[in-house]
Amino acid sequence: MSATRRQVLARASALGAGIAFTGALSELFAGTAAAQSLGHTGYGPLVPDPNGLLDLPKGFRYTVLSREGDQLRSGEGRVPSNHDGMAAFAGREGRTHLVRNHENRVTAKIPVPTVDGLTYDPAGKGGCTALALDAQHRVLSERVAIAGTAVNCAGGRSPWGTWLTCEETEDKAGTNGYTKDHGFIFEVHPTDPQRTGAVPLTAMGRFQHEAIAIDPRNGVVYETEDAFEKPFGLFYRFLPNKPLGGVGSLRAGGRLQAMRVPGVPDLSTIQETGARFDGIEWVDVPDPLAASTPTRLQDYGHAGITHAQKLEGCYWGGSCVYFVSSFARSADGSAADHYGQIWRYDPANRRLTLVVVFGPDTDVQLPGESPDNICLAPSGGLMVCEDGNGAQHVFGVTRKGEVYAMARGRQNIGTAQEPEWGEFAGVTFSPDGETMYVNCYTPGTTFAVTGPWRR
Repeated sequence: MSATRRQVLARASALGAGIAFTGALSELFAGTAAAQSLGHTGYGPLVPDPNGLLDLPKGFRYTVLSREGDQLRSGEGRVPSNHDGMAAFAGREGRTHLVRNHENRVTAKIPVPTVDGLTYDPAGKGGCTALALDAQHRVLSERVAIAGTAVNCAGGRSPWGTWLTCEETEDKAGTNGYTKDHGFIFEVHPTDPQRTGAVPLTAMGRFQHEAIAIDPRNGVVYETEDAFEKPFGLFYRFLPNKPLGGVGSLRAGGRLQAMRVPGVPDLSTIQETGARFDGIEWVDVPDPLAASTPTRLQDYGHAGITHAQKLEGCYWGGSCVYFVSSFARSADGSAADHYGQIWRYDPANRRLTLVVVFGPDTDVQLPGESPDNICLAPSGGLMVCEDGNGAQHVFGVTRKGEVYAMARGRQNIGTAQEPEWGEFAGVTFSPDGETMYVNCYTPGTTFAVTGPWRR
């Protein structure tokens, strides 16, 4: 997208201008509690923040919960860098517990401190931290929840109230100084991390994990892969041996399978909203540990397997699982170009449907680029973290497909000649829907945003 077009659209969004949608987005919320709420065209123009951190609409306010480099209240060290995926869990006496990823590579400025019983690989700088908040959003505690992992990007919550954090890497022991293989999912307990420890869920695969979502009816886990090079990632499902077995049950193993859409080797080639594919197939992954060959490159038979570039966000809604492809670029090796897609898979009917297409001259035109983290909002629409160039936003998308700016970051980490803004990540809502929590990736900052969400 040209800088001129970006600036025009960004100004329109800041003024609350909506963009009409063809109507398929309403299907995205069918069967969810949020679908009963009223949609709207936004909360009005963004008001510049005099403190230079976060612009919000009038009537909304933010609290900074945590900043990179500050001391953890546990005394274990400093708040790590690169705040990414996050989830909120209900606690006792009105408390909220946040579990936050740190997408730290070996070059990270501030690693997650190593803690006995919570460290997988001492050479890994990634992991998670956990915050406990009271009803007034005051931080009661902040501590390490898991350490010694690598590139913890996104993940997802389990039906039994834990966080599954995902490593977005395929580095093996001996690479980049690591002493153990990486590319796994780990379970993290939000209030008692020693209960889950630092145990890789190896049967769920070793690849560049992004996010997961679990079918609350039968415990099937869906997983996205954000592979950086062609051939791109796959969409997986994991059939656990102990479905819905509670904390630690995923360690019992299971079967990992990859999705095959008959006749469609690359999802980027499908660009018509409402496109539907029946008879979706699931093929066993020959070697989930990828001992010699990455899972996406393994032999899936003469019919091949279905790939997609930038498979990222994933969540469960109603009776279906939704997953995001942030963008596809033929220049990178993708079969076609797009600015973002949301797909819905209906397990009962083995049906895959393209429900949203983002971008110029398509259904939902984000003023920025590339939808990344995504979640349902109390208003009945979506909140979408932008992952692109220039000033970064959290955008709202109503059930009618109208786009509005919900937040704009003011933390310029570049120079006047080459400005760069920290992207948003980990958007999630409190269990009561009254507070939005969101991270600025760099410099790592966690915000709590309150206001008239249900207006």
